[in-house]
Amino acid sequence: MNVQLLCERFGVAGRVREAALRAQTRVAGIAYDAQARVKANVLAAFLEEGVSESDFAGTLGYGYEDAARAKYEALLARIFGAQRALARLSFVSGTHAIVTAIAACVPPGKTLLSITGRPYDTLRNAIVDAPNSLVRNGTGYKETPFGSAQGPFDKLRMTLSDDDIAKELADKNVAAVFVQRSRGYAPRPSLSIDESAPIFALIKKKRPDVAILVDNCYGELVEEREPTHIGADLAIGSLIKNLGGSLAPAGGYVAGRGDLVARVADRLYAPGLGDALGPTLGFGRAFMQGLFMAPMIVEQCLRGLDFAASLFDELGYSVDPAAGAVRTDIVQAIRLGSARRIRKFAEGLQAAMPVNARFRPEPGRVPGYTEPVVMSSGAFISGATIELSCDAPLREPFEVYLQGGIVAEHAVLGALFAARSLAGS
Repeated sequence: MNVQLLCERFGVAGRVREAALRAQTRVAGIAYDAQARVKANVLAAFLEEGVSESDFAGTLGYGYEDAARAKYEALLARIFGAQRALARLSFVSGTHAIVTAIAACVPPGKTLLSITGRPYDTLRNAIVDAPNSLVRNGTGYKETPFGSAQGPFDKLRMTLSDDDIAKELADKNVAAVFVQRSRGYAPRPSLSIDESAPIFALIKKKRPDVAILVDNCYGELVEEREPTHIGADLAIGSLIKNLGGSLAPAGGYVAGRGDLVARVADRLYAPGLGDALGPTLGFGRAFMQGLFMAPMIVEQCLRGLDFAASLFDELGYSVDPAAGAVRTDIVQAIRLGSARRIRKFAEGLQAAMPVNARFRPEPGRVPGYTEPVVMSSGAFISGATIELSCDAPLREPFEVYLQGGIVAEHAVLGALFAARSLAGS
């Protein structure tokens, strides 16, 4: 990436330009070794699965015998090291897929235990607070602390001990453990695969009957292994994030244990129908090509986010992860310290969008959030957070969450515009 060229072409000068040139020097030597291995794994999956052009054929209506669906789900299962995968347009979001999986795995009268603290706002709303939430329909729910909401980034570490897990698992009503891998839009650490492995092993040792359900949104293909490689029973997410490679038009997925995937399918459609229906509506080619390109797209995201982390660190803001640190998702947290700065950041980022660059983000109410949220997005596919965007609930400690960026140079430009907007405020 040529930061000097971008600064000259788009009129970025002064302190922001100087910080940007220093940031470019800092990130120049970062290696993306994990992404090289992920690319090889995805290539191997396509070759081993024997994808043919006829596999792109989709269906309408009920979707019986949909070749594209069958091949795509076989590819996902292979990449995830899973027994089975369910990837459907019927899932309208990652939250929809997660709630469906929880409802399938935790019947009324049984309990879901979240060991990564409070889930992101819209999911917790669906589990606990909404009028027809899972809890209000008889599902038990408990959560344990995870990190400190107000502490500095270098102090945000997992606080759940082995003893805490064992104590919670002593409750025989616990049917499933929920793990949110990414920070989402909250001041908490993201959870890496290496950090997750001993936790999953402990859960299986104490309660082999308990299902481990992982919200994998933003984390797919960032590391060489997925949660299902280390003992998770289900990994769940959206197809318009990492796996979609910016081409999937919609959808969500679950991958993991065959019997649990079957239960999720029954919950999504109807008992007895299982996964035998669900048309791809002609989008099979987009799903598979997006998956083929996804490792490259994810690497572009990481390169752009490393630059943004370096730039805002140079400008004196606290960032997490730091540039060059091991990443487990495509979310970059930047602590701005005030609602006004969040709005200026979002305005600057919006001005760099390929779509709706002339719009101005305004705080608004979002279902599931208690505070107004500012969002900046100009995606070709609405809501596709693999494309460059940011979200920021207007609450302490006033962090903005920068995500995605399918072209690293675009993410760099967005960071430059956001920094310039802040500098001029």
